[in-house]
Amino acid sequence: MHYQSTRGSSIKIKSTEAIVSGISKDGGLFVPEAFPSLTPGKIIELSEKPYYERASYIMSLFLTDFSIEELNDYSFTAYNSNNDNGFTNNKIAPLRKLNSSTYFLELWHGPTCAFKDMALQIMPQLLTASLKKINEKSKICVLVATSGDTGKAALEGFRDVENTNIMVFYPKKGVSEVQKIQMVTQTGSNVNVVAVDGNFDDAQTGVKQIFSNKDFTDDLKNNGVLLSSANSINWGRLVPQIAYYISAYCDLITDKAIRPGDKINFCVPTGNFGNILAGYYAEKMGLPVNKLICASNRNDVLTQFINTGVYDKNRPFYTTVSPSMDILISSNLERLLFELSDKNSAAVTSYMTSLSEKGKYKITENVKNELKRIFSSGYCSEEDTMKTINKTFYDEGYLIDTHTAVAYKVLSDYRENAKDKTISVVISTASPFKFCNAVLKALEQPVNKNKSGMLFKDDLSLIDKLSQATGCEIPASLRLLGNKTPRFNETVNKDNMKESVLKFIKEG
Repeated sequence: MHYQSTRGSSIKIKSTEAIVSGISKDGGLFVPEAFPSLTPGKIIELSEKPYYERASYIMSLFLTDFSIEELNDYSFTAYNSNNDNGFTNNKIAPLRKLNSSTYFLELWHGPTCAFKDMALQIMPQLLTASLKKINEKSKICVLVATSGDTGKAALEGFRDVENTNIMVFYPKKGVSEVQKIQMVTQTGSNVNVVAVDGNFDDAQTGVKQIFSNKDFTDDLKNNGVLLSSANSINWGRLVPQIAYYISAYCDLITDKAIRPGDKINFCVPTGNFGNILAGYYAEKMGLPVNKLICASNRNDVLTQFINTGVYDKNRPFYTTVSPSMDILISSNLERLLFELSDKNSAAVTSYMTSLSEKGKYKITENVKNELKRIFSSGYCSEEDTMKTINKTFYDEGYLIDTHTAVAYKVLSDYRENAKDKTISVVISTASPFKFCNAVLKALEQPVNKNKSGMLFKDDLSLIDKLSQATGCEIPASLRLLGNKTPRFNETVNKDNMKESVLKFIKEG
């Protein structure tokens, strides 16, 4: 299996090189030359395996530079529920049945309580092994832009990994208090966390500009440092995510909810498009998918794109109660466009150039028709997000976070409009305890005072209160957050991110 860039079909590299590089030198993203097929018989066979074996098999189809034995070892280490820093559910990605036609795929039982753990617990192993396989002696500096959850998951995954530094940029006012404290209290000798005076798109654009600055990256390489990424622009971050779509289907077969070959829907709360793209890749491999439903919050640029074929970031940016989706530039959409346009890198380059210069682009009718064949979309207002959390808990006894609520509301709207009764899986991306303030308000629980009559200051103060109000157990990794001491307090302007990276590398 070789990989090519979405912007230059002449580039052909191995998976190890794609994982180390993160992003192509031409600014494009790496994609596989072809997609392996997953037969119905193999899906049935995987249904009888534990999660780590399902994941290692799926990855082995794409990462052919690794043996299945190596990938089994990496997966077993990553998807482990037998240590203090591992997963808290032995199924790793359990399905929660809400009713006969609705399931929630809980992807937040990892050490940072967010779905990013599903990839970022294994990616550091893939990266360090890739360095050895290509005989690269340079030190790696991993750069990450985060809208909340990727940052902590990447920091935890790369903490004290040999020959590696990691630097995370987050929007100063664009993450929850819990997300912020998780990052700025991160332990490890090789980590750094910096706030960006702007939104997530500013942070993400800044990181991509650093990668595409050839003079800067060449200077670093000459001094023994390579830049790489832990965002889903890196193939090593994206490929493990394909596994949990297939695993969910396997579990539905095991639970006798479906028969092998039955099609199902997935509804995904979506910002940077990496999570739902992994579902699309699973469908291309042969997973029986009826619809991939893209759920947006008030920043509904993706919903508008799927409905109209026009991607337009020239719109107001809103800070919402689902901050990990507060994104107007969805980087992974580039990979989808490459596939939908029959691997036409010139067309993709044209779209991305137009987005950079004009803030918008329009796809052809053929591409739009193929897009709507598999994708549906919808958006959820702030008010409906809160109502959905309330109704799901009080009527159905299930507590969900703000992002999951967006997806559940969009799924409900889709079913009503499309009259589609297909069994559907909502991708549940984070623990509700990461967004206590919003969840408590949604449940109409007072958030202003604690038992001593003191004012609550932030989400950290509300963790115990949410547990008391709902009877739900606080995740172990969040329970002691308030006792941790912040280590990082730097804030930079979006135009000064490169200097901040250089300072970190020199000091490291």
